[in-house]
Amino acid sequence: MGDYKPAEALTHRRRATLAVARAATLQPMNRRFEGDRQSLVAADISFENEHNKHDHSLEISRNKTKNDKKKRRNDISDMLSNCHKTQESLLSSASGYKNYRGVLNWCVVMLVLSNARLFLENLLRYGVLVDPVQVVSLFLNDPYSWPAACLVIVSNVFILVALYTERQLSKGSFSELVGFLVHFINMAVLLTFPAAVVLLVPSMTSGPSEQRFYEGERKVCYPGNLTLRDMYYFIFAPTLCYELNFPRSPNIRMSFLLRRLFEMLFFTQLLVGLTQQWMIPIIQSSMKPLEDMDLSRMTERLLRLAVPNHLLWLMFFYWFFHSSLNFTAELLRFGDRQFYKDWWNSESVTYFWQNWNIPVHKWCLRHFYKPLLRRGFSKMFSQSAVFFLSAFFHEYLVSVPLRMFRLWAFMGMMAQLPLAWFVGCFLRGNYGNAAVWISIIIGQPFAVLMYVHDYYVIHYRQEGD
Repeated sequence: MGDYKPAEALTHRRRATLAVARAATLQPMNRRFEGDRQSLVAADISFENEHNKHDHSLEISRNKTKNDKKKRRNDISDMLSNCHKTQESLLSSASGYKNYRGVLNWCVVMLVLSNARLFLENLLRYGVLVDPVQVVSLFLNDPYSWPAACLVIVSNVFILVALYTERQLSKGSFSELVGFLVHFINMAVLLTFPAAVVLLVPSMTSGPSEQRFYEGERKVCYPGNLTLRDMYYFIFAPTLCYELNFPRSPNIRMSFLLRRLFEMLFFTQLLVGLTQQWMIPIIQSSMKPLEDMDLSRMTERLLRLAVPNHLLWLMFFYWFFHSSLNFTAELLRFGDRQFYKDWWNSESVTYFWQNWNIPVHKWCLRHFYKPLLRRGFSKMFSQSAVFFLSAFFHEYLVSVPLRMFRLWAFMGMMAQLPLAWFVGCFLRGNYGNAAVWISIIIGQPFAVLMYVHDYYVIHYRQEGD
């Protein structure tokens, strides 16, 4: 084998001892380093897991964003590719569209602008013609010749005769035949007496209507109603149809009463002012075309007169049927305030005449139309009879104050019969409503021009000749 060397053996043992000592010394350090390494590895794994989670969240967010963008692109693509569908134009009747508020506002703006132009043109041409003193002077020039005031006073005679006749009938002192004759004579004199007074008295003015207040709460029965208080309540109440017990409102609303009073005063001044400023100059300028029978000029004057005449008629409607009748009804606590209905929506001439003047319509229906039907007359004949009666009173109310009979109002009312037939047979809906409006707007100024022309010819032309 070889020689044994003690020095080398000692060196070998020393190296082995150092190796064992180094291993013993490094073992705890290695364990500590191993623990730290494992902690670092765990931290790395946790960080990596968190990083992976974050990356996963970012990936999900990116995917969602991509999906949203893709969806939006798809929606835009759909919108661009499917921008048409089967539908009607808004102005077509089949569309079912009904919101024309903007068109209505446009009509109002155009109406205001056009009438503002007419107003300025009138002021520039004629100046300011409104003169309230002139109206008052008509009442004060001849204070001893007021036929209208005389008629208001004398009308009490006819009222008392009617009341006396009813009392005698309730007692049995008068037979039905005698009572009928007395009432007939009383009504005949009531119609002829005002005409005779107006025609015989040289000057004419209008008189204010009286109003009384009545606060009866009790229910009455015939013949307990035959009293002066009950009779005069009916005379001043805003109705033409008598009832034993009228519907009554619980109290008088002062705010409502004052509003109606203010409207009455305001519209009275407005009607007078517009008549002086707007209508009279047009009527005066229309006389020469009427005398010359210049058809084109007459048509132009008629259309010029149509607008102010129609506006005045609308103001008069509001002043009388809303303000005045409501004022009287509130003062008398009269409960039935339906003095008019929606005549402005009339699609037929018959509907207009049935709804624009409810007090007169109720009287015609109750005392004239239905009695004719009960006697066996047809509806057509009864309606024609009602129009004939209305035409008579229209002519009566115009011709007697003017002291001339030209039958323009009578013919205008009777012309409503063929017009009603034509509109009812051939025009429906909006076309019928337009026909009714045209007849109102054009028909009235035509009658006004005819009466003014005839009045001018009779009273001024003859005087000049």
